Amino acid sequence: MSERTISVMLMDDHNIVREGLRALLERQPDIRVVAEAGSVAEALAADLEPDVVVADLVLPDERGAEVVRRLRERFGRSAILVLSMIDNPADVQLCLTSGAKGYLMKEAAGTELVDAVRAVASGHEYLQPALGVALARWREAPGRSRAGAAADLSEREREVLRLIALGHTNAEIAKLLFLSVRTVENHRASLMRKLGARSRAELVQHATRTGLV
Repeated sequence: MSERTISVMLMDDHNIVREGLRALLERQPDIRVVAEAGSVAEALAADLEPDVVVADLVLPDERGAEVVRRLRERFGRSAILVLSMIDNPADVQLCLTSGAKGYLMKEAAGTELVDAVRAVASGHEYLQPALGVALARWREAPGRSRAGAAADLSEREREVLRLIALGHTNAEIAKLLFLSVRTVENHRASLMRKLGARSRAELVQHATRTGLV
């Protein structure tokens, strides 16, 4: 057991979830919950830098890997441990490449969460075994040669890519996402550059192969 006390911030927009996590973690002599947040904005405003941030991916003001990116920018020395219901391998990969040190499903046992907190606080990576198997299969799947490129996409670019794959025009995407048509065009150009696509059809093929839609 670690001789030092691990400071933890809990991020989830449900009070009852945070209360349960706090009760679980603070039963451990080497773990102390020092802050809670129900949104990314609340977390970023905290006047501290915990050893570990345990974060959900669906929050009122951000969702997905963008949560990890925002936390990584603010808490440069903290280990980010995702605790989520999202098990899509593409999303898991995106979170890991965005700076998450570990990824755990909310269905995991309490003892596994404790182990994960200790692992990432010690500088190690932690991936729930079942997720590790699914991620390995996803990476090895045929047609996954550009999966790494998908990990470089922002959350907004992923949204635009999904809508392109669903057949929406630039004008329709702009309306759905409350953006200007010019902004959508810029996102589309960025997608084609990052993914090496030369046409809309290739963007759709990539989105389908990598599980983004």
